[in-house]
Amino acid sequence: MSDKDQNLEKDQLLEEEPEIIFIPDEDGNEEEFEVIMKFEVDGSDAKYMMVVPVDADEESDEVYAFRYEEDGDDLQLFTIEDEEEWNIVEETFNTLMDEFEEDEEESK
Repeated sequence: MSDKDQNLEKDQLLEEEPEIIFIPDEDGNEEEFEVIMKFEVDGSDAKYMMVVPVDADEESDEVYAFRYEEDGDDLQLFTIEDEEEWNIVEETFNTLMDEFEEDEEESK
């Protein structure tokens, strides 16, 4: 991911209006999630998003990752079941969060 792409992603983290999506649970009930980050992995066309439940308490550190595809206004989410893919997504997310936190420290 280029520095420009990473900066765009960091800017998305700072948006005033959170992006909210609804994901059905196993019973078909729609649950509300806030998108906290979207990113692509180098060398791949795959796009990923990290979401947190809107109803989660402040102490919760529940973060869910999905691979996604957009088709116009339609959003398709795919669970990440491959361990290698999960490791890449987790490493990228942690790297981006570390960089975001470093930028926050520098701007104080």
